[in-house]
Amino acid sequence: MLNEHKLGAGLPTFGSCADRFCSSYGKGGASLEEMLALAVEVKELDGLELIGNVHINDRNAARVKQLFAECNFEVSMIVCDLFTSEKWGSGSIASPSAQTRKEAIAEVKRTMDWAAEVNCRYVDLWPGQDGYDYPFQANYLDGWRWLKEGIQESAAHRSDVKVLVEYKLKEPRTHCYVGNAAKTVLLLQGMSNAGCVLDVGHSLAGGENMAEAAALLSEYGMLDYFHLNDNYRSWDDDMMVASINIPEALEVVYWMKKLKYGGWLSLDIFPYREDSIPAAQNCIEWLKVLFAAVERMGMNTIEKVINSGNANDSCRIVREMLFPSA
Repeated sequence: MLNEHKLGAGLPTFGSCADRFCSSYGKGGASLEEMLALAVEVKELDGLELIGNVHINDRNAARVKQLFAECNFEVSMIVCDLFTSEKWGSGSIASPSAQTRKEAIAEVKRTMDWAAEVNCRYVDLWPGQDGYDYPFQANYLDGWRWLKEGIQESAAHRSDVKVLVEYKLKEPRTHCYVGNAAKTVLLLQGMSNAGCVLDVGHSLAGGENMAEAAALLSEYGMLDYFHLNDNYRSWDDDMMVASINIPEALEVVYWMKKLKYGGWLSLDIFPYREDSIPAAQNCIEWLKVLFAAVERMGMNTIEKVINSGNANDSCRIVREMLFPSA
């Protein structure tokens, strides 16, 4: 059931989203307090994600903890700020500059300390600036080695906060080093206190089947957290849950249950032109529908169809889950 999971959202869901064409679409709050005031209007939301330096820092961590307690929210995860500053433009954890790599590791450790201060279990290490744009621009062996060493050192900083790597095929680099679930598994092999954020939009835009990605990560003990959204597969559009790929959303819910995943389900949506409260509520209502459809059909029935390998039955069962009385 959906209520076996904690429901979260990224705080930017409730901000005034921007892109490279428009600096603000004016639909959300500007300050932490304003965004929290919007978030509390969403029914059944349990927590929010923050971005280090943007929403939480050395000066305001105690205040953040107080505000979240007043809203009855948990801080579900803090994203390490390894992408907003120009100093990360040529890489962070895997930068060719040893000094930049040192600063990136320090940033992750600092974020872990903030997380501990606000009773948060996870930090999100998204190495979006670690990669390359052109042929002959990167030393792939060094880059991979620096990534492994940086994540290992960061994860060893403290045991009460876990470092979760979030993979993505591209953006802001044209090629990110950690671009899919398989590379994430390879990267984190043998590491302790490190796991993965499965952003289903990154999985879709990377050409993966998101349920298969979840199964692979779970098999290696690395499925720790879900970012939920949707897109048209050509870009990480961060659209509302199940707004595009409904059959695959059903499948990933089935696999969440089969894999006994019990962690956070967090909305990573950017409602540029939409009001944020109904956008987030729409996502939650879709999750309720998806979980109810899988439970109504029954895990054993679905498993029999999967094991048969019969595409006609696969197509039929999706229709029956979505439209049981048709």
